[in-house]
Amino acid sequence: MNRTSPSTAIVSLFLAFFGAGIAGCSSPQHAEPQPPETVSNVPVIVVHKSAVPDFLEAVGTVRAAQASRVSSQTMGTIREIRAQQGDRVQAGQVLATIDDAQPRAAVELASAAVSAAEKEVSVADTDLALADATLKRYQQLFDKKSVSPQEFDEIKARRQSAEARRDMGRAGEAQANAALAQARTSLGYTEVRAPFAGVVTEKNADAGALASPGMPLFTLEDSRKYRLEATVDENSVRIVRAGQNVSVSLDALGSGTLSGKVEEIVPSADAASRSLLVKIGLPPDAHLLSGMFGRARFPLGARQALLIPQAAIATRGQLQGVYVIDANHMSALRYVTLGKINGQQVEVLSGLEDGETIVTAPGTRELGGKLIAGKQ
Repeated sequence: MNRTSPSTAIVSLFLAFFGAGIAGCSSPQHAEPQPPETVSNVPVIVVHKSAVPDFLEAVGTVRAAQASRVSSQTMGTIREIRAQQGDRVQAGQVLATIDDAQPRAAVELASAAVSAAEKEVSVADTDLALADATLKRYQQLFDKKSVSPQEFDEIKARRQSAEARRDMGRAGEAQANAALAQARTSLGYTEVRAPFAGVVTEKNADAGALASPGMPLFTLEDSRKYRLEATVDENSVRIVRAGQNVSVSLDALGSGTLSGKVEEIVPSADAASRSLLVKIGLPPDAHLLSGMFGRARFPLGARQALLIPQAAIATRGQLQGVYVIDANHMSALRYVTLGKINGQQVEVLSGLEDGETIVTAPGTRELGGKLIAGKQ
């Protein structure tokens, strides 16, 4: 009788299981392919190139057409500040006062000098009148040979001397009046006034500070008229001309546009940027503020462009694409390069061809690899 050892039995059992595993793996598995998902009622369009207005876009900053840094014209301690940043002021309104003790004393001194000069002129006028009368009497006596020529010449010289004193007195009076006018002007400088009506955009000093000539105390802007100061490349400035109407858009005012007019082309190019400054007048608008960012569009004519609705753009991170539908109605996301915005449409620079079909409003749906039962 033959006996099988335990180790031989274990090996036989292992081979039997291993063989069964191989046989099981070698049998074919046929997985049925899943049909693509169909999405219905998706709006689609066929894109075509069309003629669109072409323009040169220049960026710039809104500035007040008239702005002034209001400074002191005299030295002295600021006594009072009467205007704050953001205040609207009228032309001639007092914005600040400066200590006027010395200028006022100068006015009083000049006034006293004028009074003294007027009295001197009055005395000189009286002396001249007396000299005139004396000369007339001596003229009659001289004609009658009643006085000697020497006596007559002395009287004549006295009259001329009186007239000279009168003229000197009048000159002194005029000089005193000029000094008084100057003193009053200096006194007027102690009141810092607004040169025109506008808005105080900056306040650079406070009461108690020492003001000096040329020291800016306020910045004042005329809020009735603003303009966009835009930079245009020197190679493109030939299309800009004075009086030209241009479209201006300001980010702070939303999607609307303003009708501007080129008022000035600064005849000097910036050496660093190789660009020229163009000043574009803007229509009155209560929402305009100095410092706003804006864009000016100078018309260039028309060109062919591929435009699609902005709603057709699907954003994936930093990339933008559109869902393109092929001949089999299969949708695929294709990344594109976008250009200028034209109303509710945007220009496609690359990634899409004329005559292709796209989804116009994918929203947040993932439509890649799906059958589109669209509607145009």
